[in-house]
Amino acid sequence: MQDLYEATHENVHLAVREGDEVLYVEKITGRRSVPIRSHEARRLPLHATGVGKVLLAHSPAELLQELVDRGLPRYTPHTIVTPGQLGRALAEIRRSGISYSYEELTLGTVSVASAVRDADDAVVAALSIVGRSTRTDLNRLGPAVRTAALGISRENRERTLRLSGHDPGFRPPP
Repeated sequence: MQDLYEATHENVHLAVREGDEVLYVEKITGRRSVPIRSHEARRLPLHATGVGKVLLAHSPAELLQELVDRGLPRYTPHTIVTPGQLGRALAEIRRSGISYSYEELTLGTVSVASAVRDADDAVVAALSIVGRSTRTDLNRLGPAVRTAALGISRENRERTLRLSGHDPGFRPPP
């Protein structure tokens, strides 16, 4: 996360799904970063955030149906609130590995997010960058966020292997 922040000087988040909301567990921000609603231990809606859409895309279909049945609240004119549009966005996230959010929760902010996986390849968290809509090139940042999330996922797998007694870096002497 720190490397991603140093490369971008934008807000960097790590979030998990808790029930039907996003729970922010880590946030790195700086003086240049755009002010945003998220902070550690805060919960926000799944359908209106980049990290939330990543987590929703990899959640059971029943959760999406529950959210749709309750109604998807509109936070800005850009919030996705129709089931078909949200379903298409989630399918694209599963296909590409990247989620984009364009002023859906807060006007003036955009985000790009990607999934963090555990040793069993299950999505356990989402990593994102949030920046100002007027200066943030999400198409350029998408691959960086995806690469960082893949790196964290790889570390998760390696840590799990080490804890289980397997060292992925161990090479027996010749």
